Amino acid sequence: MTCPRCLLQLQTLGLLGRSAARCVGLLRTPSSGQPSEPQVLRHFHPSPGSAKSRSVPAEFDRESHKKRNKSLITHDDLFEQVAQEAKTKAMFNKVVDIFTKRDIRRRGHVEFIYAALRKMPEFGVERDLTVYNKLLDVFPKEVFVPRNFIQRMFNHYPRQQECAVQLLEQMENYGIMPNMTTKVLLVQIFGEKSHPMRKYQRIMYWFPKFKHINPFPIPQKLPEDPVDLARFCLNRIANDLDAKVTVYQMACTEVTESGEEVTLPYIVGIQSPSQMELLTKHNPSRPVFVEGPFPLWLRKKCVYYYILRADPPLPNEKVEEPYDPERCLDYPLQLDFDLGRDLGDDESFDVEDLDEGPVFAICMTNQGDEATLNQWISGLQQSNPVLGQVPTLFRLDAGPQELDMLADIKSCHNHRPESELLKEDWLPEEEPEVMGDEELRRSQRMK
Repeated sequence: MTCPRCLLQLQTLGLLGRSAARCVGLLRTPSSGQPSEPQVLRHFHPSPGSAKSRSVPAEFDRESHKKRNKSLITHDDLFEQVAQEAKTKAMFNKVVDIFTKRDIRRRGHVEFIYAALRKMPEFGVERDLTVYNKLLDVFPKEVFVPRNFIQRMFNHYPRQQECAVQLLEQMENYGIMPNMTTKVLLVQIFGEKSHPMRKYQRIMYWFPKFKHINPFPIPQKLPEDPVDLARFCLNRIANDLDAKVTVYQMACTEVTESGEEVTLPYIVGIQSPSQMELLTKHNPSRPVFVEGPFPLWLRKKCVYYYILRADPPLPNEKVEEPYDPERCLDYPLQLDFDLGRDLGDDESFDVEDLDEGPVFAICMTNQGDEATLNQWISGLQQSNPVLGQVPTLFRLDAGPQELDMLADIKSCHNHRPESELLKEDWLPEEEPEVMGDEELRRSQRMK
């Protein structure tokens, strides 16, 4: 019993030299007659405090960093590995099933749900309610339910609740209304008094109120044919049941006599009887203008249209037409009240009327150059002979094709070789012109 104590005291005092060897020789039992061999001292384990101060090797630190990074990428890699052939709803559900069957405890389910929410648009399931319910089913059940009011007050399991709220917000952004299955899953996972449940209640309160509030709804799936899409857009812009849509030219490819292939653009226009009547009353001495392109957004699709319009009529040319009481039966267009006014009433109104001029027709085409729009004007002359007597001017801005060409030119200019840029930098600067005496006097007078 005294041997370990002596060794421990000698180690603490730092005297593990010859004195330690002598003590070992003296404390050995002389029972065996064989010559004694020097014993190897056993190392003692250091305290935990000294272990913390030791520096970790760079190799182990690098490996742990790699593992940490892999833990953030594994779920994205899982989607890419499973869906190598095609990204469909069946493949997305297969990835979710693989994750749920991998571990009963569902370790890393929060990171997996975040990765799945990012990958949903790629698989085309961002508007599928069953897929969102399947992602909610990934959460472990009855684990995150608060047991008392203190847990409920201090946001029990905030990371998991925030993940579920993010899932419901993505459903809200895509206009998807939850169902009873969503509610049952949220109650099983987080309980009735939780942030995801409050979010569900707000969605169910406001969504039915705003679901059909838009008087001009846009279908979820737009027509793929550009001519059908142009018809839909023109009817939406005109908002007149009497307006007639005319297809002046269909998109096709023709072969010229020299053997070259020429692609003809489509031209679709719309005009109402009231616009035709305004065009017949237009003064032939005043020109009409073709203006555009003007953008129109339909969900994620942007199309462009052109208009045929004229300047507002002069004050002496304005003719007030008599009011037709049967023009609108829903609400009166004119009110004549003979009401007495007080001395403090102000009869003047600061209303600025801006007359933009009449619009005679609208068209859409995939090639907005002057030659294409001339074909549209020629087609309009068949139903509006007045256009043959009226001068037509073009006020065209840079369309999408011209803007793309400008962007390509700028990109080429930015990627020029350094030798050309250096040449421009080393060009001698132009010498400033020397002002004469008369110019100096004029500038001083102006000052």
